[in-house]
Amino acid sequence: INKKKGFVSKNISNLSGRIGLKDNLFKQISENTLSEKPKDIKEIAKKHNLGVSTLHGAESFYEFLRPSHREKKAFVCNGSACMCAGTQEPLKEKLKEKLGDDKVGEMFCLGYCYENHAFHYDGQNYAGNDINKIDEIISGNDLEQEKFYSESFSSTSFLMDDKLSDINKFEDHLKKFINIDKQEIIKSLLESNLTGRGGAGFPTGMKWDFCSKAKGEKKYVICNADEGDSGAYSDRYLLEDQALKVIFGMVVCGYVIGSNEGVLYIRGEYPKSIESLNASINSLKKEGLLGENILGTDFSFDLGICIGQGAYICGEETALIASIEGRRAEVDVRPPFPVTEGLYKKPTVVNNVETLAAAAGILLNGAEKFSAIGNKKSAGTKLVCFDSFFNNPGVYEVEMGTPMKKVLYDIGGGFKEEIKALQIGGPLGGVIPIAEAEKLNLDFQEFTTAGFMLGHASIVSIPKNFPMVEYIHHLFEFTAEESCGKCFPGRIGSYRGKEMFDQLKSKKAKIPLKVLNDLLITMKKGCLCALCGAIPTPIMNILKYFGDEMKNDMVKEN
Repeated sequence: INKKKGFVSKNISNLSGRIGLKDNLFKQISENTLSEKPKDIKEIAKKHNLGVSTLHGAESFYEFLRPSHREKKAFVCNGSACMCAGTQEPLKEKLKEKLGDDKVGEMFCLGYCYENHAFHYDGQNYAGNDINKIDEIISGNDLEQEKFYSESFSSTSFLMDDKLSDINKFEDHLKKFINIDKQEIIKSLLESNLTGRGGAGFPTGMKWDFCSKAKGEKKYVICNADEGDSGAYSDRYLLEDQALKVIFGMVVCGYVIGSNEGVLYIRGEYPKSIESLNASINSLKKEGLLGENILGTDFSFDLGICIGQGAYICGEETALIASIEGRRAEVDVRPPFPVTEGLYKKPTVVNNVETLAAAAGILLNGAEKFSAIGNKKSAGTKLVCFDSFFNNPGVYEVEMGTPMKKVLYDIGGGFKEEIKALQIGGPLGGVIPIAEAEKLNLDFQEFTTAGFMLGHASIVSIPKNFPMVEYIHHLFEFTAEESCGKCFPGRIGSYRGKEMFDQLKSKKAKIPLKVLNDLLITMKKGCLCALCGAIPTPIMNILKYFGDEMKNDMVKEN
């Protein structure tokens, strides 16, 4: 084993890179049921100079490619927001009555947190009152679905404006930015103080600058559209309503770093987003705004889509890269970072959907307007998602630094029933008592200092009567299922936590508090990635603020 990375994974990356991105190995694995086609798997393995076992290993990693998944007809959303709303068990029973007990499975978060009752059937998602039209759905009739509400509350809108609302506007703006000095674009992003909206918060201009200076005959741009945190449907908004803005960010990034090829890695759970992106990409290619010698310049940039196959961990950038390469989507040790050694071991920029859209918004509206909002480390605007417990559910563009009281009660409209806590930033985000949330501002550093995490600012409301023991069990169960399995603290720790709360739920044992605390500390310090390494944060928050609620379930040891 190499000190930096295993020789095996490095060799797979290089061999997979020989074929390239357009016909990437992950796409071939996804589109073929290789476990059932011995001839096909041998041919693909031979084409890539890889062993058949390597392809089997990669295919078995993904939920959607497993035989147990393919046997199902419908899938009920088991995300945190739908769970707290209490809509999913009755929904599951209705689907089982129609389709059979063994034909209904689960998917983690379909992005309908604003209305719940969410399920997936025959390649499409449904929610709200759609279950009452299940006979029409099974018959193949198209349903007119309600769109989530969206609105900007910023003095300047960077994410919800209409400056890239059609192909003509895209062309006009692109003509300008691929004919100016690349360092001017980097300078604008640096001066804007834009930091990554995926949770890590790395300065976007700095990332583009590093990659532009990295040596490599080939470079890549990746849009991480596989972030599937419950409560967050901001990616759905951007991909379905502002697709050209996201793509514009990718194309300009390609121009800046010297890349001629990019890929959008998007969740398979978002079929409408995939349709929107495909339509936009095809339109741009038809008009010559993607491909060779764009607008008569020597700049070429092509763009494709990779559709995720049900692995939450692919929201982590190194796991996402491993997935495209056809490897098991396991987290890699860093350094090296993707900007110097990313996809196929070439310099790569990986940005999430909102970061790319924000970068486009900054270039079109001016860095000074963005940096004037909030502060240096939490600048600009942020998309915030409200779930169905709010009186104004929807996705909103909010200025950084806005008091959370205003966010929750003026913009969100307050709650339909009494809420005791909010989980902000997805399953890995902190669980914040309402009274503590009201003290904060919409600020990355403020949240971190207070022991929480703002992340992508999605909000899951935990109602007063929802047991916190159930919520901890849900978090451990999610982590045990979605861990990539590479590191011991993550793989074993998440399962051990789930087992503890399984025993508590079945009334076989109480929770040994010291053992639980030791487990959480071990995971926090020893896990390779943020999935298993950050999940202790919300659990520790619950133990700290809601310990009295669970005192009869815990055993204190000397």
